[in-house]
Amino acid sequence: MLNIDIVPCLQDNYSFVVHDTETNTVAVVDPSEFEPINNFIEKKLKKIDYIFNTHHHFDHTGGNLDLQKKYKTKIVGSKKDEKRIPGIDIKLSDNENFKLGCIDFKIFYIPGHTNGHVCFYAKDERVIFTGDTLFSLGCGRVFEGTHIEMLNSLNLIKRLPIDTLIYCGHEYTEKNLDFCIKYEINNNRLEEKKEWVISKLSKKEPTIPVILKEELSTNIFLRCDVLAVKKSLGMENSSEVEIFKKLRDLKDSF
Repeated sequence: MLNIDIVPCLQDNYSFVVHDTETNTVAVVDPSEFEPINNFIEKKLKKIDYIFNTHHHFDHTGGNLDLQKKYKTKIVGSKKDEKRIPGIDIKLSDNENFKLGCIDFKIFYIPGHTNGHVCFYAKDERVIFTGDTLFSLGCGRVFEGTHIEMLNSLNLIKRLPIDTLIYCGHEYTEKNLDFCIKYEINNNRLEEKKEWVISKLSKKEPTIPVILKEELSTNIFLRCDVLAVKKSLGMENSSEVEIFKKLRDLKDSF
């Protein structure tokens, strides 16, 4: 059985403690900083076997070396990022598998935000860790890759089973929601979502995980092929990548 705990870090980051209870194997996904993770582990699990890094940015790897030193953990990440992920031990390529206890994870290469960005997908458990590629109601900035690469990465995630739970790297949902509402004004699902998001945040609860089915109906960045989105931008005859680029440019200055 897979158990996942969300650990808030820094200002708006999320790290995740992933526990295969059958084998008592523990991984931490994207430890932004040492203290919050260490506090959680000391109280509950007493060990970390692996660290999973989705990409090299410091707000996802800042706790790597101190956690590695204390818990003798192995750090797992993209082979493309082997020179940029602190302390990396296990370097994985696109479509490779990694076993966490009894849990099989597939590693997908999803460039765009960074060139070496990967996600960790547990098919049987219907769970994916998307880092800064896909957020609830949004997506990451295109820093090192291209808009086509980022769109292709998002479309890869779109093709997963619709009951897949998405664990992303930041609490950006409220601002992402405002953007989606502005540029898809006739999507009634967004107004329903707004009430839920406000309720969660008012109780200081995370708005993730989010189910893929919900994202497909509300996340404008997963809806670049939808006519209603194209019409809202006045770009009915534009391609999917043209729509994505326009939305990403608008979001960058939102």
